[in-house]
Amino acid sequence: MLPESLAALAAVAGLLGLCVGSFLNVVIHRLPKMMEQDWQAQCSELRGEMASTAGEQLSLAKPRSRCPNCGHQITALENIPIISYLMILRGKCSGCGSRISPRYPIIEAMTGLLSAYAAWHFGPTVQTIAALALLWALIALSAIDLDTQLLPDSITLPLLWLGLGFNLWATYTDLSSSVIGAMLGYLALWSVFWLFKIATGKEGMGYGDFKLLAALGAWLGWQMLPAIILLSSVVGAIVGITLIIATRHGRNVPIPFGPYLAAAGVIALFWGTQITRGYLNLIG
Repeated sequence: MLPESLAALAAVAGLLGLCVGSFLNVVIHRLPKMMEQDWQAQCSELRGEMASTAGEQLSLAKPRSRCPNCGHQITALENIPIISYLMILRGKCSGCGSRISPRYPIIEAMTGLLSAYAAWHFGPTVQTIAALALLWALIALSAIDLDTQLLPDSITLPLLWLGLGFNLWATYTDLSSSVIGAMLGYLALWSVFWLFKIATGKEGMGYGDFKLLAALGAWLGWQMLPAIILLSSVVGAIVGITLIIATRHGRNVPIPFGPYLAAAGVIALFWGTQITRGYLNLIG
């Protein structure tokens, strides 16, 4: 494909990524709250109580986005990715002037850049379409895990099945490698979880981490799992030590592992083959 055409494809994917990033901000903010509402309703049902109707019922579509401080509804002009934050709102709510977290444009920019690079890297192929779905899910999962230390089943499980589905046509790996990758991905962290729990009496990670690694195994195949586990462990250790030293982060305060798995998955998606060949050559 000509470089000009590839650049145009990357630009379109980047613009699409910016718009999706704006939606991902909604998912990141609302999905945990929707899960909490659902848990409360289930608990009420188990106790034989009437489900409480107090409070606004959330969905990803309703109600319209608004300022949590003053209730000002976000207009279409104020919802333009990145531009509205930097040039229109200047980082503050137009209703009350309260500061808006810079995380919103960061998520939008990250989604746009990764989407553009995926299109540039894979070109006009099914791999690009699949990569966009994977990247968007990983961004949402990482931010939710950072906020709540949760990796919602409503994202991780469809992501796993979607990986298996794409690899029916060997999009990234053959189907048998995909299935084995899902199995080994889950069992690898499940085994570590139980060994750590038996040795210390504590839970070192959550079940969402097992499912996320299983999903990455389903997408990229079992051959990529060693690289993903190694990369995520190294990055997690570096960030964890940095937090303890620089911010006096308590050693007993849990650090979510999902973002490191997601980051390792992104690296493996783009450069996993080269990394795997490199360490195989290194060990002989």
